[in-house]
Amino acid sequence: MNTLLPLDPTLDGEAMPPGRVLGAYLAEARSECLRYLRAPSFMLPITLFPGMFYLVFGVLMARGGADTARYLLASYATFGVMSPGLFGFGVSLAMERDGGLLTLKRALPMPPAAYLLGKMVMAMGAAAFVVLLLLGLSQLAHVTLSLVQAGALLASGVLGVLPFCALGMYVGSLVKGQGGPGVLNLIYLPMSFLSGLWFPLPMLPRALQQIAPVWPSYHLDRLALAAVGMRQDALLPHVLVLLGFTAAFLLLAARRLRRFG
Repeated sequence: MNTLLPLDPTLDGEAMPPGRVLGAYLAEARSECLRYLRAPSFMLPITLFPGMFYLVFGVLMARGGADTARYLLASYATFGVMSPGLFGFGVSLAMERDGGLLTLKRALPMPPAAYLLGKMVMAMGAAAFVVLLLLGLSQLAHVTLSLVQAGALLASGVLGVLPFCALGMYVGSLVKGQGGPGVLNLIYLPMSFLSGLWFPLPMLPRALQQIAPVWPSYHLDRLALAAVGMRQDALLPHVLVLLGFTAAFLLLAARRLRRFG
């Protein structure tokens, strides 16, 4: 007769208490944030790289007045928040699949979504830091924003990182750990260019202008430009596209992980 008693209520078919579920989510989010804060090789590039680009091209070399300065702030904020989503999810997921950590996480008595939510919280925190850094640097270019505009830009960055988390998650489910950075850079840099983040879209060939709405970075850039007062068109279509993009790639990634791990 087996006299061993289950140590976790989920092991004998009982539901985990809500307080314990919440604790699992919070613990995993805290663990992910601490892990990346202790990894400067990850945090420094994704935060300092967009800051350096903005300092050189948006502050030191920028010409054209207040509108140009605000335009560059919004565009480089979009460029900056893409990175934590793509690399924070894509590279780490690919490496953790190779190392067996993802298999271990699945075996632990924790909600399956806690692992993904922890990475999302980490990416959102890194995105917030990037936007705040650029807002600080924008004072060197004498960019004047109201508190509402600055808050709207921060919110667009924190929430706008989620579509790139979904894309990074899908790519991370496809590639090996060593190939993750290269593949994601082949997505990240061309997407930034083709969305008009480095140069205004009218400066690109007409054919490239017409396909710009294909990229999620284009729609996030429209929201960032609206946040700093540079656009007055309807925002709902851009929000819906980003939501659809996020949902589609999350479903693709979840299906891939269920089938192949």
